[in-house]
Amino acid sequence: MSTNSKSKSAQLVEEALDSGLLSQGGFGALQVIDVGQQITAALGAPAIETQSAEVVLVQLLIDDSGSIRCVSGNTEAVRSGHNTVLDALKASKQGDGVQIHCKYLNGTILYPFVTLDNAVEMNVSNYNPNGGTPLYDQTMVILATLIAKATDFENAGIPVRTVTIIATDGADSGSQVTPAQVAKVVKDLLKRENHIICGMGIDDGSTDFERVFTEMGIPKEWILTPGNSPSEIRKAFAIASKSAVRASQNAASFSKQAAGGFATP
Repeated sequence: MSTNSKSKSAQLVEEALDSGLLSQGGFGALQVIDVGQQITAALGAPAIETQSAEVVLVQLLIDDSGSIRCVSGNTEAVRSGHNTVLDALKASKQGDGVQIHCKYLNGTILYPFVTLDNAVEMNVSNYNPNGGTPLYDQTMVILATLIAKATDFENAGIPVRTVTIIATDGADSGSQVTPAQVAKVVKDLLKRENHIICGMGIDDGSTDFERVFTEMGIPKEWILTPGNSPSEIRKAFAIASKSAVRASQNAASFSKQAAGGFATP
């Protein structure tokens, strides 16, 4: 990774502060960990290479902790859920204007921001959960990535809307970042009314995921808490995929979806 690419990432985040996308509090929260080195590889091609008149950014942060595989046996259900989101967006009329990014909770990037036809499905060779659960740290990284990417498009004069899906089956473990710090960044993004951030907490028998995600600033209407079974996990991802498709249609549809959450008809 070059020094220039690192400084470009930092510059975009600083420009988000200058433009008002980030408050001083949100910008300060991002400095808790070194997000600059972690976001560059996820940004994909620069906005000036985009042919679309407007863009919808969709990103997924997927838990790859060992409990997905060893405790719950839900590895295949999570793979299927991710692929459901991908398939639904590809089938939508607005698919050409969507760019998507997927990262695992322990830092692996499945693919950076790419067009839908360049996104990679999850399979047995690229998703084998066996890590920990640094939920707050990696949420901050993926939100910083989104901020940099959205700022790049705004600088190019291209309208942008975004959808972020965070899926986990356990409480945070080992993060330097606190949920209150995440909430500062989430609040800044939601204030713009062109960002949707949702949390999916797969029941682990002990974690109150509604509390976890609300402490991170995610509105209750954008929280899913499926049971710990393959069928419920697949159903939750299907709900998330429908919401992402509706949000990608146009600005009016996005606003309606953002206001109503997962319950929007």
